[in-house]
Amino acid sequence: MQLVVIDANVFVSAIMATAGAPHHVLRLALSGEIAPIFGNALLCEQEGVLARDALWKGCPLERGEREALLHALMSVSLWIPVHFLWRPNLADEGDNHVLELAVAGGAESIVTANKRDFRRNSLHSPSIRIESAGEFLERRRP
Repeated sequence: MQLVVIDANVFVSAIMATAGAPHHVLRLALSGEIAPIFGNALLCEQEGVLARDALWKGCPLERGEREALLHALMSVSLWIPVHFLWRPNLADEGDNHVLELAVAGGAESIVTANKRDFRRNSLHSPSIRIESAGEFLERRRP
């Protein structure tokens, strides 16, 4: 099964718009068709994003429903401890934990809406694809 890191921005987009590629990626994860991986830093980021009420104006889900969705995602995810940090590496220091998780977990892909910051790195990781949700889905098509 394909190991994937789903960035927090994709999780937010999946909740805000139920008809887009991020939502489909989340469905693949929840149905067990892909194996999302999580670690401490990504979970903390996800929880922090869920707590930003201003971010969720116009969201079709209430706060409790969003939290339940994160718990559901966690229930189908592999927990990966990160023992080695690759810092400084990325242009945006706040994204390093996502790449570190992908390396530690042997992920094939990082699905993110923020590809640019992952491409500008000090250490090259050719075995990890940096993809938008749409690119990830397109590549999976038979």
